[in-house]
Amino acid sequence: MGRFDFPPAHEPREKPAVKKPKEIVDFIRERGIKMVDIKFIDVPGMWQHTTVPADQMDEEAFEAGIGFDGSSIRGFQAIHESDMILKPDVSTACVDTFRSIPTLSVICDVYDPVAKALYAKDPRNIARRAEAYLKETGIADVAYFGPEAEFFILDNVVYENGGNRSGYEIDSVEGHWNSANTEGQNLGYTIRPKEGYYPVSPSDTLTDVRSEMALVLKDWGIDVEMQHHEVGTAGQAEIDFRFGDLLTTADRVMAFKYVVKNVARSHGKTVTFMPKPLFGDNGSGMHVHQSLWKGGKPLFYDASGYAECSELMLFYIGGLLTHIDSLLAFCAPTTNSYKRLVPHYEAPVNVAFSARNRSAAIRIPMFFQGNPKAKRLEFRPPDPSSNPYLAFAALLCAGIDGIKKKIDPVKAGFGPLDTNIYDLDPEKAKGIRSVPGSLRESLAALKNDHAYLTEGKVFTESFIEEWIEYKTERELKPVEIRPHPYEFFLYYDV
Repeated sequence: MGRFDFPPAHEPREKPAVKKPKEIVDFIRERGIKMVDIKFIDVPGMWQHTTVPADQMDEEAFEAGIGFDGSSIRGFQAIHESDMILKPDVSTACVDTFRSIPTLSVICDVYDPVAKALYAKDPRNIARRAEAYLKETGIADVAYFGPEAEFFILDNVVYENGGNRSGYEIDSVEGHWNSANTEGQNLGYTIRPKEGYYPVSPSDTLTDVRSEMALVLKDWGIDVEMQHHEVGTAGQAEIDFRFGDLLTTADRVMAFKYVVKNVARSHGKTVTFMPKPLFGDNGSGMHVHQSLWKGGKPLFYDASGYAECSELMLFYIGGLLTHIDSLLAFCAPTTNSYKRLVPHYEAPVNVAFSARNRSAAIRIPMFFQGNPKAKRLEFRPPDPSSNPYLAFAALLCAGIDGIKKKIDPVKAGFGPLDTNIYDLDPEKAKGIRSVPGSLRESLAALKNDHAYLTEGKVFTESFIEEWIEYKTERELKPVEIRPHPYEFFLYYDV
């Protein structure tokens, strides 16, 4: 296959509406499926997969699962306890639109054959436990999540990390730095920094690519509400899809990333969900909309409340803001995350809530006033480098803690912040706390503040300890000990 000789991305396929192994086996036979691709999530948040010939997947195989080596998966088992089982969740079955051979994609739960139970460290299982905990409290019977995962569609990327040389370079035909490019024809339609929100073509060169992504997402059972260019130059994009319950939405985030990356590849382009790939322009966030419902009725609406918020919603907000530092260990879990969370790039760095103010950590959307079903909060610090199962579970636990303890965000000093903080008097601005400035700070906060996560046995102490160790030893320290190219600019001639 040549460098840009990619298979076509969009050929409409059917997503089967199945709930039982027999139904999926019948679908495989009737549709001529040749392979079954079994996907699961590792602890850091990447999809992994193995592929099995369809004729090997009978009802018994779907019920019993497929064995695999858990010691080879990041964050899972040690080598002396490696045998694990992948159990397909047949309700997630979808024909993989990117395979030339008819292939059915199925998301799996991880099963521990020794404990004879779902694996405690499987992020999907943690998400299930969070949903069960909500129901056990009696507060609500469903939590809805609506993430907005931003990303960059690039034309080229190179990076290197060696003992004597390191660096990176990204490129996009839309990048403002290409305005003076003399290699070949230059039409001049580049996008200036922070001016990428909603320009039409020819400045926006990616409308058709994003539209194709939206159509393929529909094939995967994900209903897209809107797609558009985002604020950043160099192809920053956003595709919004409809909200859903916690587990379903986390599944959709993973399918979303898979679809977006593969459609881009079919066009000879590459997608990154890094929070801050480009200096001097907006980074990519994953704002997470949340609401609680019970008995089919929304619980966050009160026409007489601030921004039409119910008391229960304010308590939920109080929980999020009280635990925000430790939450970011799961919601902004990379060293790169904190290069996004800096002032002046529409980054939500202020630990406060507000109606409409996008510099606050929590915004209360006011598009549809008077509509109880539309009432929700938007938690803005998360980014798409997070594992959605862990991030959503942690957010729900923090919100529940706020409700149980009746944490009033106004009395706690979290706002409302209904003014532009950048225009505030410096003395007044000092009273508004900022989110952690580094992954190290967030991990330290998680170490000291995680009791709300272990309530209802959603997270375990051992999982939290291992998460902190993994992030510290595998990501934080390796970044900290390496010379940075900018250090040569600053210090080479000392």
